Amino acid sequence: MATYGFHSSHEQIHPAELLKAVVQAEQAGFTAAMSSDHFSPWSARQGQSAFAWSWLGAAMQATKLPFGVVNAPGQRYHPAIIAQAIGTLGAMFPDRFWAALGTGEASNEHITGDRWPRKAVRTARLRECVDIIRALLAGEEVSHDGLVTVDRARLWTRPQTPPKLIGAAVSVETARWCAEWADGLITVNAPVETLREVSAAYRDAGGRGRLALQVHLSWAEDDDTATAIAHEQWRSNVFRPPVCWDLDTAELFDVVSENVQPSAVTEVVNVSSDLGWHAARLNEYAELGFEEIYLHHVGQEQSAFLDAFGAKVLPQLR
Repeated sequence: MATYGFHSSHEQIHPAELLKAVVQAEQAGFTAAMSSDHFSPWSARQGQSAFAWSWLGAAMQATKLPFGVVNAPGQRYHPAIIAQAIGTLGAMFPDRFWAALGTGEASNEHITGDRWPRKAVRTARLRECVDIIRALLAGEEVSHDGLVTVDRARLWTRPQTPPKLIGAAVSVETARWCAEWADGLITVNAPVETLREVSAAYRDAGGRGRLALQVHLSWAEDDDTATAIAHEQWRSNVFRPPVCWDLDTAELFDVVSENVQPSAVTEVVNVSSDLGWHAARLNEYAELGFEEIYLHHVGQEQSAFLDAFGAKVLPQLR
């Protein structure tokens, strides 16, 4: 049976309220959680963007859930610092933490003032970061001169078992590349055939570990309200790469999404007031082979969603 988790969206929810939400998620029957890691929201309407690593310590202390985070080392974060953060959480909460590593978005990374590299350079930089993080978690002293620089770094506090480093991918090409180094794969909901192709690309290339899926959804008591929530909060997230990678402020995302219609949002968010419909979609994802499925209700109010899905959806999931 798949594991069903709660996605903690720092771009949308104040960290104190998000902490209450993840505690409620555990009480409602969710058995895992994951966290975003942004400096900027996707829209001024979302209006938040707390520091995920501070919050993760509090959330893991407040619950017994396993947690993951999606992170982009190499520009905003030096890989040695991310290795230290991963190692500390792994040491404090053994076997409960994983980190998914990706190439990032300009909206978070431009704050350093460094040039935003083209995709091929970002990919090569991430590969260097993965090797650096793995070596540090293994207890090695690391020096490295390349797209990132490390000088005689060593982690003095490490977990007995290094946390898993997961590949983050939305395309067949990236999934295949992740199979070279990742301990598992995470992607986001898409048409079933796309998800089948992405997961198959990872497995066919020799990818090991578990397949995880983040599902964007919107639920309310009626369809019109569910659609309005998705449109208000998530219409700046409908753009395919490279747009979503290269726009660098929430204000720019708001400008380019001014004329996005609700029908476009429903192509990337599962929108329905029918809890049975949501359960059927989640079962479909599990049947594709996804072993961890993280639910992200794109509204800013989480309590009613957690109560409803805990009572009526989780019991329907096979």
